[in-house]
Amino acid sequence: MDLLLAIRLADFSDMKGYGQFCPVAQASEVFAEKWTPLILRELACGSHRFGDLHRGVPRMSRTLLARRLRSLEVDGLIEHSDDGYYLTAAGSDLVPVIDLLGRWGQRWATADLDDDDLDPALLMWDIHRRVPAELLPQRRVVVRFHFQEVRKERYWLVLEPGGVDICYKDPGHPVDLYVTSSLRSLVSVWLGHRQLQQATAAGEIDMDGPKHLRAALPGWLGLSTFAPLGKAVAGTAGSY
Repeated sequence: MDLLLAIRLADFSDMKGYGQFCPVAQASEVFAEKWTPLILRELACGSHRFGDLHRGVPRMSRTLLARRLRSLEVDGLIEHSDDGYYLTAAGSDLVPVIDLLGRWGQRWATADLDDDDLDPALLMWDIHRRVPAELLPQRRVVVRFHFQEVRKERYWLVLEPGGVDICYKDPGHPVDLYVTSSLRSLVSVWLGHRQLQQATAAGEIDMDGPKHLRAALPGWLGLSTFAPLGKAVAGTAGSY
């Protein structure tokens, strides 16, 4: 009898879902699976091609991403066409949930980031898509980023009148502005936790190039959607 009970309990614990009709439980079975909120975040931010989606979740394997996209399509949250993946009405209804989740995380969950959470490739991907279109230069400007914690890697932000690109290999264009930074410092600035001037004055971020380009860099960084809730703006110890 004890063995039979143990088998039944094991079967119950291996259930895919929560085994509840509660709407919270039903929604969580779809939304709360690992990586799913981040995939929906990427779609909401305008990434539609598979490669672009993967750049937004670089530590997720391409195989798992493909499998999760198929699952989300079956669940009715996304649809797939020849030009990429798009949110359906059901998926779009989750965008405010993602926004609230991000606001909560900015306020309560990111005050003390672990080193493992600091991903330079993700930071540069986020920076490139937040550059305000109205601040793009009239000619091509190439900004090279080097992070002190990542010795061998370089990133090139290519700004042109028609748009922005991020390169993980040398694009072959002359570099106009060199930025050497602590990864933690630039993440903190981008999240709105610190002012760029503070990090620069502390010697954590160094810019080498013409004065007018150094002056333009703060505008090109764009900052996170949640930066206005950061400590540097709010000035309160409990928010980030």
